[in-house]
Amino acid sequence: MKRHPRLVAAPDAEPASTESADAAAQRVYQTIFDSVMSQRLLPGTKLPEAALCELFHVGRTTVQKALQRLAHEYIVELRPNRGAMVAMPTPQEMREIFEARQALEAAILGLAARNATDEDLARLHVHLEREHAVMHTWRQAEWARLASDFHLRVAELSHNAILQRYLAELLSRCSLIVALHEPGGHASCEHEEHAGIVACLERRDAEGAVRAMQAHLAVLEQRIQLDSEGSGKNLARMLGFDER
Repeated sequence: MKRHPRLVAAPDAEPASTESADAAAQRVYQTIFDSVMSQRLLPGTKLPEAALCELFHVGRTTVQKALQRLAHEYIVELRPNRGAMVAMPTPQEMREIFEARQALEAAILGLAARNATDEDLARLHVHLEREHAVMHTWRQAEWARLASDFHLRVAELSHNAILQRYLAELLSRCSLIVALHEPGGHASCEHEEHAGIVACLERRDAEGAVRAMQAHLAVLEQRIQLDSEGSGKNLARMLGFDER
């Protein structure tokens, strides 16, 4: 009996010699994760394995590994017999996520006000300058990424790796909510609100920082609209392949 060769996408052969399987899965994971965090990859978007294999020039096992990791972090839903899609948080999940962020970021700020060094705060000011340079510009994806990164940078000042990890998960889930519900043209965070939080940290005013953060998150939650529409972008564009 004549044996047929196993069908493998041609581009898959090249990365094998220069990129490990783990590195390839990390590349797929990171691109999808970053696209969600920048609100470019919308909730409900289907993530067909075949299309991802072609876009990333990797095999199906690599794509599955990345999708499973994203599903573990609640960024992707894996549906039996229907494939993967970017998660769509329910209104109840949305309320619970914002409640968790309020509590978690309050704990982080208390530690940050105590532990942050002058060098740490100087780096936060550099970040604020980068935010200001892109705020309300056509570079919306970059602004969204910087806005989320601000919260992660503040979390680093807590010197508590567990709190940082929990916040990273909540931020990715909040990005799904913002991408799904917030009106177009709005920033997920406001630069002035971030600057006010940093000013409190510089004064070692933990209570003031917590109040500023709570007001900041309340404004974001109130701005959410439950009737937003999808963007109509294709998968390659949402993953940023048209920008490479």
